[in-house]
Amino acid sequence: MDFIMVMFALFVVSSFTIVSTDSVEPSTISHIGNLSRKSFPRGFTFGAGSSAYQFEGAYKEDGKGPSIWDTFTHQQPEKIRDGSNADVTVDQYHRYKEDVAIMKNQNLDSYRFSISWPRILPKGKLSGGINQKGIDYYNNLINELLNKGIQPFVTLFHWDLPQVLEDEYGGFLSSRVINDFGDYADLCFKLFGDRVKVWVTLNEPWLFSNSGYALGTTAPGRCSPPTCPSGNSGTEPYIVTHNQILAHAKAVQVYKTKYQAHQKGKIGITLVTNWFIPLGDNSIPDQKAAQRALDFQFGWFMEPLTTGDYPKSMRSIVQSRLPKFSKSQSRQVNGSFDFLGLNYYSSSYINNSPPKGNAKPSYSLDPMTNTSFEKNGKPLGPRAASFWIYVYPKGLRDLLAYIKKKYNNPVIYITENGMNEFNDATLSLDEALLDVYRIDYYYRHLYYIRSAIQGGSKIKGFFAWSFLDCNEWFAGFTVRFGLNFVDYKNGLKRYPKLSAKWYKNFLKRN
Repeated sequence: MDFIMVMFALFVVSSFTIVSTDSVEPSTISHIGNLSRKSFPRGFTFGAGSSAYQFEGAYKEDGKGPSIWDTFTHQQPEKIRDGSNADVTVDQYHRYKEDVAIMKNQNLDSYRFSISWPRILPKGKLSGGINQKGIDYYNNLINELLNKGIQPFVTLFHWDLPQVLEDEYGGFLSSRVINDFGDYADLCFKLFGDRVKVWVTLNEPWLFSNSGYALGTTAPGRCSPPTCPSGNSGTEPYIVTHNQILAHAKAVQVYKTKYQAHQKGKIGITLVTNWFIPLGDNSIPDQKAAQRALDFQFGWFMEPLTTGDYPKSMRSIVQSRLPKFSKSQSRQVNGSFDFLGLNYYSSSYINNSPPKGNAKPSYSLDPMTNTSFEKNGKPLGPRAASFWIYVYPKGLRDLLAYIKKKYNNPVIYITENGMNEFNDATLSLDEALLDVYRIDYYYRHLYYIRSAIQGGSKIKGFFAWSFLDCNEWFAGFTVRFGLNFVDYKNGLKRYPKLSAKWYKNFLKRN
């Protein structure tokens, strides 16, 4: 790294000011450079995130059972961009003390991680026996975090279903998973709830249903033949989502009836969505298309959680393929959260795509079907390494304002937010650590989060995705999301990127 780049990097870490204006309103330019921890309410939580499959490794050590992601990556490596798996990944299972020390050094308030269901219940059920070594690992991690003054923020299910339940009854295709998930959640509350005060039941259930059962690109890799060996893209995603929502509600019921009063924690769910912008400024059909897209990605879950039923647009379009909640289920689901976890990465334009001739309307489960990232040849914003991430921070504020108005202003944690770069083997280590664009991304989003707070939204925390570079599901190790660089070729050594140094400085308390 030459002298000019070193000086520029030092400037970015010490005093970052936005100079590009492509997605920032002109009136904000003179003020956006003043953000720090003090710009946010007292008690606002800042952290970074991970998941068990992506970080832990040790995929069959110490009694852990296989997950559907272990099976998927081993049996269908052609569906992973580089043919890789997370058997070792960044090996946090063995290096958690080192990682917690890094978190402490970087001034994090909280660490978001998930528990691997098959690590503590290798057979998926209590009747199959618990794995004490798996329990010991999470106790050790939680205690290490607390000893360093870092609060655990724990997700129960981040897509790594025990393979044994997939084999026995089809996993989330069967309503039998509801009670098994409830039992697993009960065990976690009992074992860890004296120290864990924030629980997330499910992470991104939309992506689990859509990619795992409509597109077949993630575990368990089901969709309609011939694209997938087995599945039905027109029915299975709706069944899986229905069972996920009921499993979530079951876990919340267990927590609230047995544990919350004396453990004094909170429980919620994490949803993911884009913000959708009508392509035509004054097009009523495009405005309706944007609302439909939002219903099929976000409302699919948020409507049941706040009304006890699916969105009207989904009921009208999907009709008999959409499962129905019984009256008792509707009551159990409605209001089953203390907070909403929100994962936001990108926005997109959307236009109405009317059927041709006498054909019936065809609405994909994937709201990206009729989306665009350009308007009149101009891109929505800068693009990250992944095709689905276009940088549009204002979209997060608009989404938060929408949620505030439509869903009675729930308490929200931004549980994931970030962008990636390609894993470029031609770069030197110094070059790979110079991620100025990631600082720009976070800074703009934090500006609009603060703006939403000033507008009355009840946002309580922000978690950068991700704490370390890691395995990125179907993208394997081809992209990097981390604040901290992991050298995959040299012992998985961790190095802070420029964004980690900036975040550390941003989070200084004095």
